[in-house]
Amino acid sequence: MKHDGGPAFPQDLQGRRGDDPEYQGITLRDHLAGMAMQGLLANGDYTPTMIARKYAYEVADVMLKAREAE
Repeated sequence: MKHDGGPAFPQDLQGRRGDDPEYQGITLRDHLAGMAMQGLLANGDYTPTMIARKYAYEVADVMLKAREAE
């Protein structure tokens, strides 16, 4: 499994920790892929299927790798 960056928006609600598996919500990788997908769709040169299958998660993986290098 690819590194997913952990939860995108971890919160502490009623004593639940952000790393609690029951309260993680969307992963940072999924969030970044969604943001990349929005930008690529706005460009108009790609179909949603092309973006979802390859480009959006490719961009997300590169962004996660860049975060680790800092």
